Formats: sequence, structure tokens, C-alpha cells
Amino acid sequence: MADHQTTVALNIGSQRIGMAVFEVSKSGSLTLTAYDSETIVADPALDASKISQTRVAIADLAQRLKVGKVKARYTISGQSVFTRFVKLPPLQDDNIEQLVTFEAQQHVPFPLQEVVWDYELIEGASEKEVVIVAIKADALDEINAAVNDSGLATAEVDVAPMAIYNAFRATYGNPEEPILLIDIGAKTSNLLYIEGRRFFTRSVAIGGAAVTAAIAKEYGIPFMEAEHQKIANGLVALGGGHTEQLDEAVAALAMVIRNALTRLPAEIARTTNYYRSQHGGSAPRRVLLAGGGANLPYTLEFFQEKLNLPVEYFNPVRNVTIGKNVDPSVVQSEGHLMGELVGLGLRGIGKSAINIDLVPHVVEQSRAADRRKPFLIAAAAVLLGGMALWATFENIAASKAAEEAKSMEESHEALALLKAEIEPLLKKEDNLRQIATGYTDAESAHVFWMDLLAEVRGALASDAVWVTDLEPLQGYVPPPPGAKIASGKPDASTNGKSVVKPEFMTATYGSSSLVELKIVEEPTQGKRPGPAAPATATANAVRIKGFWRETARSQNVVSELLKNLRDKSTGFRFKIKDAKGAETVLNDDQILNITVAGKTGELGLPFEITLPLAREVAIK
Repeated sequence: MADHQTTVALNIGSQRIGMAVFEVSKSGSLTLTAYDSETIVADPALDASKISQTRVAIADLAQRLKVGKVKARYTISGQSVFTRFVKLPPLQDDNIEQLVTFEAQQHVPFPLQEVVWDYELIEGASEKEVVIVAIKADALDEINAAVNDSGLATAEVDVAPMAIYNAFRATYGNPEEPILLIDIGAKTSNLLYIEGRRFFTRSVAIGGAAVTAAIAKEYGIPFMEAEHQKIANGLVALGGGHTEQLDEAVAALAMVIRNALTRLPAEIARTTNYYRSQHGGSAPRRVLLAGGGANLPYTLEFFQEKLNLPVEYFNPVRNVTIGKNVDPSVVQSEGHLMGELVGLGLRGIGKSAINIDLVPHVVEQSRAADRRKPFLIAAAAVLLGGMALWATFENIAASKAAEEAKSMEESHEALALLKAEIEPLLKKEDNLRQIATGYTDAESAHVFWMDLLAEVRGALASDAVWVTDLEPLQGYVPPPPGAKIASGKPDASTNGKSVVKPEFMTATYGSSSLVELKIVEEPTQGKRPGPAAPATATANAVRIKGFWRETARSQNVVSELLKNLRDKSTGFRFKIKDAKGAETVLNDDQILNITVAGKTGELGLPFEITLPLAREVAIK
């Protein structure tokens, strides 16, 4: 898919992986031709599996966007790198490289041979100033391996704050007033002070995960359940009598979120004082919000209250053309999350203000080899020409050349024998890699079902509703609008095949629910190949069954609770495509089958909710 006019951009965050494909328009600006994102678990207890989750997420995105095996530009989180702004003495430009290396040795908290680092001169500063960025080489290698294992090669490696700054500069130009851009991620918030053509950035360890951790601690619940409560019911409490108008439980949750977020304005005040005193900067007069941590309702108003400044959402896609295969509504709602991707796209067309490149040593070595190729080819051509000329005058040289050719032929035959031995091993390696991918896919599916259960629990939490069954379905197709059965409800009960094993309820303790994965041995002479791994079923929908009872506040509490899933769900989808490819929104009659009248004395009435999943999930 990619060529010299195409840039594949990848933003690797702590909780969100975003991928975009940009092309160059006739006017030289960016055109967004493909975009998607994947959420991974930010639970600190699961940090050990973070790399495997990242690898699976990147591979899924690459497959969905059909990017193929191309070179991608990607960013790493500000929390993973060391960043320092250093003022230089007034020296000649030809001494800068040596001086910056000396400064890096003084400021980087690791030996330079253990890190990958780069620097960039800062324009617009009153004194000569550079920004130095460094990351531990082994940490970078781990991230790069996750990218490469997903099928992508590495073109450039940028840092999130620098990519966001490039997106800002291309979108907003050089504003007259000082601006603070707050990028709230899962574990880190990047603070960018932009003034004229100069800038300053600092990363603080406060983000959306800190809010989730505060909720988990306050209510004594697991991190993942707290995350779903935050998404489903969370908002930021404001000053005055704001919470008095809210439900008591919602108001209490809003205060917990407010208290957790209050640490961030305090860090902003400290950073602003440091920027003004040590770097001669000015206090910001306007604030832009970016990042997934800014999605909670009333976050913008909260920062307006705390900072006493006008606040708006960052819009890096304002000057980006949206391609026909990209949903404009998605870009509009997630525009403030795409700053890093736009910054990487600008790198691809050579229109970035800052060009930090933290490529791993192995990539740098490959680049050096590519740079030497033309010279090696030219040298080989001169050598071969000399040999040919010499051979016309010296028969001895010709004889020697013949002997060398014979020797090379013998070597070729020996290598051919080795190739025959190596090729079966390479095939076995591919087979093992496929099996390993199966395990990582199983891990991803496991996390997905845990998230889905927590989501259902959070959305349907009510003393008037209880869930009895949660059944994955294969091949589910939502009924068309208006399809009716005798009860007057859509026939949601006969569509889709259950993938639950019949023996699930009677399985003995200790038995595995996973299909045993077996290595397929390559056939040798006289032997038959081993058995192939069994086929894997996939689920594309879930049927939720339960009972409900009428309350004083609502005659149909199930329909009202269903709105929580419709508004906040990330695991289910409520839009389908018709035969012509047009998207339509599923109405309640296509989802919900509810009994509204029963026999006298019944405590509850049955209901069914059948919902398509956001993605197909393997059932191992």
C-alpha cells in the first residue's frame, strides 16, 4: 500500500495504539486515507504483558488498514524518554556537535553507550539552545521488536511531545500569545509551552490511569472495573453547587475524579514557574487540551476553573484533508487524540519543525549499509573492469580466474546442501511463530472478555435487573428493522449460532477450555506430517439474558439501562453496514426482546439483548 508518497504513522501510547495512513495532496498538504485505533489495558498489574498486548494491537491495526510490510514512522511515550533543554555558549556552528555531545554526557543519567539519543536546535530562543532526547537502548529495542514482529519495518522513531509540537506548528502557525498545550495520556501528561518559534516541554507522571487508580482505591474494586465505571459514569466535579444537581452516586464518583485531577494543575503551576525563571519564558494566556485523559465530561471546564485561562480542545486535523474511506465523524470526535499521528505525517513530507530520530542501533546500521551500497557497486565495477583488462594481457590471470570460478561453484554446491537443511528449520520456525501468535491472540481475547463483562456489569447495574446468561454467538446478523414475531418483538433468539460448548456446564474441575495447540511437523522421507492444529471458532455477537422488574421510576428499566451501553460501550457496536455499504444505527427493536406482561405474582419478566461485538473474537 505504501510508496514514496505514503506515510504510515503509528502512535504507541500506554493505553491507546493509533495508526494512520497519509498521502500527499496535489497542493502538498496531508490527506488522511486510513485511520483506526486499539485500546490496551493500562492496569499496572498487567505491565508484564504490555509488550505482547502492544504487538497484537499493532498487528491487528496493520491488518485492518491493509498497510502490508512497509516502513512506518512511530512515536514513543514521553514517559519512556529523558528530555532536557540546554543553553549553549556562543560558539561556531562547526563546534556544536562536539559541545552537544559533552552536554549530553553531563545531563543524560546513563552512559551514552547504553542509550539512543538525538538533539535539535531550538529556533527563536534568545540564546543558542538545544533539546536533548535519550532513551535506554534495551527499552527501545523492546518497543521496536513489537513493531517489527507485527510485520512493519522502522523508518523513523519520534517522541510524542515533539510530534505533537510539529502538528501544532503546522496547524496554528506562530501565535502571538503564549500557549500551553496539555496532552493527557494514560500514565503521563505532556506539557508543551509554545511561545513564538520557541517551545519547552515537560512530562509529568499524572494521567488517566491515576484517576482510575483513585477510583479503585476509594471503592475497593479492581482496576479494570474502576476503568469501566470511569468511562460509563465518570465526570469531573466543578466548583460551586455543580454536584448538587447530580445523582448521589454519580456526584461522589465525580468528586473522586476531581480530587485525582487536582494534582495536575498543581504540577502545571510548578512547571510554569520553572519555565519562566530558568528559561525566560512567559506565562501562558491560552490552553489547548489533547489526549485520551481529556475525554471525561467537564474536563475542559475543570481546567478553565483551575487555571483561570480560556481552554479549548486541540484540533491537529484542521488542515488535513479527510479521504473518502475515513469516517469524518470519527475524526471529528477523536481529532484531539491524533496530534502525534499528524506530526509523523508531516515528517513524511518534510514539513516538520523538529526532527528528532531515535532509531535503534540495528536500524542505523542498516541505513549505513544502504548508504555504502552505491560506493561498493562503483568500486566493484572498477575492479571487474581492471580484471577484464588485465586478463587480455595475462593468460595466467585468466587461468587463475577460472580456478576461482571453479572454487566458487564448489562453494555454491556446498551452500546449496546447507540451504536444503536450513529451509525445513525455517518452515518449522514459521509454524512455531504461528502457534505463538495463537497464544498471544488467546491472551488478547481473554482480556477482551474480562473488559466486556466489566462493561456489561457497569451498564446494567440496577437492583431491578439481573443477568443470568452471557452467550457468545457466531455468524450473527442483526434482524432488519420491522422484523416481528408473534410477541411483537424482533426474532433475536434464532439468529446466530452459539459457540458455547455443550459440555461447558458439566465440565470437571481442572479441565481446560482451550483447544490443545500442536506443532505440525514437517514431513520427512518415509514419514507422514503430524496433525494440524484444530480450527478456531470466532464470536461476532453476544446474547445477554436475564430478568427485570418494574420500578417506581421506570416501566422499562432495561431499555433505559441499554442507553448506558449505547453511549459508552467500546466492546459492542451499534452500527451495521447494509448491502450497499451504508452505515445504519441499530434501534432498540433490533437489539432488545423484552417481555412486558406476565402472570400475577411473578417477581420478574425475561429479556434478551443481542449485540454485535466491536470485533470478532477467537474462541479457543
